[in-house]
Formats: sequence, C-alpha cells, structure tokens
Amino acid sequence: MIRLVPDWLLYIVVITVVVFVLFRVDQRHDAPEALPDAPQAGSFLPPPSQYDPAVLVEVGPISSGLGSAFAISPDGWWLTARHVVDGCNAVGLVVSRGQAVRVQDVKRAEFADIALLKTDSAPVAMSLDTSERRFQIGQRAFHVGFPQGQPGEAYSRLIGRETLIARGRYDLEEPVLAWAELGRTGGLRGSLAGISGGPAIAANGQVIGITVAESARRGRIYTAAPSSILRLLRVEQVQAAGAAGERLTPENYGQVSDDMRRTLAVAQVVCVAGHDTPGT
Repeated sequence: MIRLVPDWLLYIVVITVVVFVLFRVDQRHDAPEALPDAPQAGSFLPPPSQYDPAVLVEVGPISSGLGSAFAISPDGWWLTARHVVDGCNAVGLVVSRGQAVRVQDVKRAEFADIALLKTDSAPVAMSLDTSERRFQIGQRAFHVGFPQGQPGEAYSRLIGRETLIARGRYDLEEPVLAWAELGRTGGLRGSLAGISGGPAIAANGQVIGITVAESARRGRIYTAAPSSILRLLRVEQVQAAGAAGERLTPENYGQVSDDMRRTLAVAQVVCVAGHDTPGT
C-alpha cells in the first residue's frame, strides 16, 4: 500500500520557492543554440584518464527543493543525484498533485554525485546499461526529468569524458561523461535546474547515466559514469531489475518522456531541509 504524505509535500511545493539547482559551472542561464545533429558514427569511448579535462563545480548549502529520480527495480529502488537529497530531513517522491510517497532510506555515494532511494515499491523500473566501454563518441542521450520544477527534457550527443571536481558542502572528484546539448522540447528555456538526478537514456531505451550538472554557456550536460552507478549498486548490494523502454528519437522523445513520468518510471523528488520543516 502506497503511503501518501500530502501535508509536508504540499507545504514544500506551495511555500518553498527554492528549487534545487544543478551544480553550477557558470552563471549564464540562457539555453544554447541548437547544434547540428551530426552523424552518430564515432570511435569508442576511451577509459578514464588523468589527462581528461576537469570541470569545477560548487555544491551549494543544504536547502529544501526539487529534483528528479528514476526507478531501477520493482521492489522500490530509485536512483538520483546525491546533491538533490544530501542533508535532507525528509525526502519524498511525487506520485500525483499534492501527494508523495515518503522515501524510507537514502544511500549516498561517497565517491560520486549519485544516491539510491528506497520506497515500498515502484510501478515501472528502467533498465540500466553499464557497459560504457561500448559507448561511442557521438551517440545520443535523452535527459528526462523536471527542469525548473516542471516536466521537460533535452537531448544531446556524447563528446567524451571529463573529471568533475566538486567543492563546497562536500568534496569529491569523479569521472563523468560530457554531452553537447542538441535540443530541447518546446518551451524549455534557461537553466535545466531540477532535471538533476533524472536518467540519461540511450536511443534503445536503456539508462546510461544520471544527469548531475550543466554548463549552459558551453551547452554541456554532464552525467555520472555508468561505472559509478555500478559501483554504488555493488556497495549497497542492490540488484537493478528493470526493462528497456520504447526507442527514442529526436521526434518522439517528448511524448515518450511524458509516458515515463505518467507511469512513474521517472518521478519528481522533494527534499525538506531541517530549517524548512513545518512547525519548526
């Protein structure tokens, strides 16, 4: 039985105006011009290297806000970004307007900006592809979630690896995949804040990363490497057991993304920080 907690959710959705931002790499909020959709063929993604370019990001202070997550097993395991749920007094997943399922447990990675969430169950679980050695430069990813607190998505092409260096509330260095943004669904402009924690999905419908950062000025989206996801699942002894979704194209990804949110394969995350808890 799904347990709904509309009291604190309604408080946070209606009262709180702070929305979780993605790790900020720069200060420009305008969406970049769409890039030419170049041919997909390319070389295989090389392994992480000390010579990979570095991108420095700042982890902001703990605050209430919104993010994205996606289910990876029917028994209620979800993946999201660590900075979306780090330091929260309570975490919930929105299941309908004004209603949410309370997250029972949060398992944060110490080595990457990713986290696991546990609920009683999940209606639809997504399939993971962690075979990043077979990824090809130029292949597509479709980023699904709740940018700016509203349903939205973008798509991109893989340009290579970088090293994400996070400083602020916590410090870490991790290999990430860098993607050049190619386009967005209609009406989505400005920052992608709020899509953080949502899945990056290959054209075959399998999840190949977690969106964790953006650089609007450079037109870049960064995702946690599949190897980091696999490492967290092994550490926490969680078995992913999802199914591949519908194939995605630049023409249908908006509609398919809507279906993912409608079936709760992708859900909005609500964080309540200590100083924002009702009654305090």
